[in-house]
Amino acid sequence: MAAGGSASEPRVLVCLGALLAGWVAVGLEAVVIGEVHENVTLHCGNISGLRGQVTWYRNNSEPVFLLSSNSSLRPAEPRFSLVDATSLHIESLSLEDEGNYTCQEILNVTQWFQVWLQVANPPPSAPQCWAQMASGSFMLQLTCRWDGGYPDPDFLWIEEPGGVIVGKSKLGVEMLSESQLSDGKKFKCVTSHIVGPESGASCMVQIRGPSLLSEPMKTCFIGGNVTLTCQVSGAYPPAKILWLRNLTQPEVVIQPSSRHLITQDGQNSTLTIHNCSQDLDEGYYVCRADSPVGVREVEIWLSVKEPLNIGGIVGTIVSLLLLGLAIISGLLLYYSPVFCWKVGNTFRGQNMDDVMVLVDSEEEEEEEDAAVGEQEGAHEREELPKEIPKQDHIHRVTALVNGNIEQMGNGFQDLQDDSSEEQSDIVQEEDRPV
Repeated sequence: MAAGGSASEPRVLVCLGALLAGWVAVGLEAVVIGEVHENVTLHCGNISGLRGQVTWYRNNSEPVFLLSSNSSLRPAEPRFSLVDATSLHIESLSLEDEGNYTCQEILNVTQWFQVWLQVANPPPSAPQCWAQMASGSFMLQLTCRWDGGYPDPDFLWIEEPGGVIVGKSKLGVEMLSESQLSDGKKFKCVTSHIVGPESGASCMVQIRGPSLLSEPMKTCFIGGNVTLTCQVSGAYPPAKILWLRNLTQPEVVIQPSSRHLITQDGQNSTLTIHNCSQDLDEGYYVCRADSPVGVREVEIWLSVKEPLNIGGIVGTIVSLLLLGLAIISGLLLYYSPVFCWKVGNTFRGQNMDDVMVLVDSEEEEEEEDAAVGEQEGAHEREELPKEIPKQDHIHRVTALVNGNIEQMGNGFQDLQDDSSEEQSDIVQEEDRPV
C-alpha cells in the first residue's frame, strides 16, 4: 500500500500543478508580510464554518508538500504547524521563506487558495541623503538611501519650508533644475518601510553657493615659475573649479599641459605656470567656481618682469657707501686736522679726570714746598722773592690734555719762559751773601 501511495504521488502533483495554473489565472491571491526571525500565519482562504482536509504546498518550479491536516502525513520541517487545522504557521522566518504558498481544501468539492508571503526586515540604521552635481549638466541630483532593509523602502522628497513635494520613488533619486534652486534652500527626504516605523525616518540637505578667495596680483620673472591659488569655501554641493585666461575670452578654459599644471585638493585649486613669458603669460587669469546654486569668479593679475641682478645691486651699493666714507674722511682731514686729533684722543679714552689728577699733583707739591720752607727759617723766606703763581702752569697743562693746538704752542713757550725765570732766580740766590 505504501508502494502504491508512492507511485500515485507524481500523478497527484501533476494534477495539482495543472489546477494551480488555472487558479492563478483566476487571480485569487492574498498577501501576507512577515518579518525576519519572527513568526507568521497564512490562512487558507476566508471560509468559516465546517472545514475539510487541508494540505499546504510551496510553489517553486513545481509544488512542494509542506503540511497536511491528515495526521498520517508528517510536516516537511518542524517549523511548520497548523492552526485551527487549516492555517499554516511558520516559525523563525528567513528571507528564503518568501514566495507563493497554496492551500488545498477537500470537503464536498476541492478548493485552492494561494497566499503570497513577503519576508521583510527594517533597515538597521537611519537614512542618509546628499546632494551633488549631475554628471555632464548643471542640474542638482538629490540622493536618499536607507540600506539594510527588505524590501526596498519608499522615498519622498519635499522642499522645506512649505512641504512642496519634489518627487516620490523607490530609488530615492530626484533631479532638480537651476530654476528650482536658491542659496540656503533645504530639501527633506522622508522614508517609509512596510514593517515600520509608522512615522518613517527622514534626513535633510541644505544647498549653498560658493565663495572664493585668492591673491589679486602675482609676479613672475621671465623664465621662472609662478603658482596661482584659488580657495573655494561654503559650497554645497561642492563646486567645479575652472581656470580661464583673459577677461575678453572667459569661455577659454586652461587645460593641463607641459607649461600649465593644475592641481586640486578638496575645494582648493592651484595653477602653476612654467617658464614664464611676458608675451604669452602676462595678463588676467580667472578662477571660476561652477555650482547649480550659483557661479562665482575671482580675477588675478599676473605681471612678468626681467629678473633682477641682486649681486650687482648689492656690490654697487657697497661701493657707493665706501666711496662716501672716503670722501667724508678726506674732507675732515683736509679742513680740520685739529678735529681729527681730538677724535683720536677721544678714542684713546682721555677726559677731564686727567686734568684734575694733574692739578691735584701740583697742589700736593706746593704743600710739600711750604713745609720745607718753614723749616729753613723765617729770615730766609722773607728775603726770597715771591714764587710765581702756579695757575698759568695749570692752564697750560690743561690745554695740553684737551688738545688745543694753539694753547699747546703757547704752553710750550710759557714753560720755556718759566724755566729760564727759575734758572735766573737760582743764580740770583747763589750770588746772594749767606
